[in-house]
Formats: sequence, structure tokens, C-alpha cells
Amino acid sequence: MDIQMKRGILDICVLAAIKKEESYGYQIIKEMKPYVDISESTLYPILRRLEANDCLTVRSAEHNGRLRRYYTITQAGKNRLKEFSEEWKEMISIYQFVMKGEEDEKN
Repeated sequence: MDIQMKRGILDICVLAAIKKEESYGYQIIKEMKPYVDISESTLYPILRRLEANDCLTVRSAEHNGRLRRYYTITQAGKNRLKEFSEEWKEMISIYQFVMKGEEDEKN
């Protein structure tokens, strides 16, 4: 997959993982695991980029004697998820065009 496309999709996946409630790094990875294989070294730059783009906010809180960072989606992040939904409809249409006739060629 094209690296830029994958990067954008991973951003969307992270936003989707926190759209209902705030979360922290390990929980986000756990939430995404059944669908997307993502490591901490991939996740944290995405979180920083999303924060810089005002798609999420961050707060720190102590948990079991350690500082944990909690991430919450912003309205801009919710808007980005909605935009992705519309873009995805176009991607499905493009996919259907590209794959048109593939089944006929296999038989």
C-alpha cells in the first residue's frame, strides 16, 4: 500500500479508537489490534501529529504511580472522521471500477 495512503488510514484508525471515550496508548493499540497491526513506535508519532493538527487533546494523569497520557478526540477530529467516510465512498467506487471485469477474466 502507498505509504501516504497508509499513513492517512492509520490516522483515521487512531481517531476511531478514541471517538467514544478518551484513551491511552496501550489501550488504543489493544483496541486496534483485531483490525490493524500497529506498534508503539508507529502510534506515538501519529498521536503527536493528530495533536498538532488539533484532532485530539492530551491530558496527563497519574496511574499506579506513573504518569499516563490520555487522548480525547476534538471536533476537528470528528470532522476528519466524517470527511473520511465521504472519501471512502469514492474509494469504493474507484475500486469497483478498477476491479470491473476481474471476475469474468478469472473464469
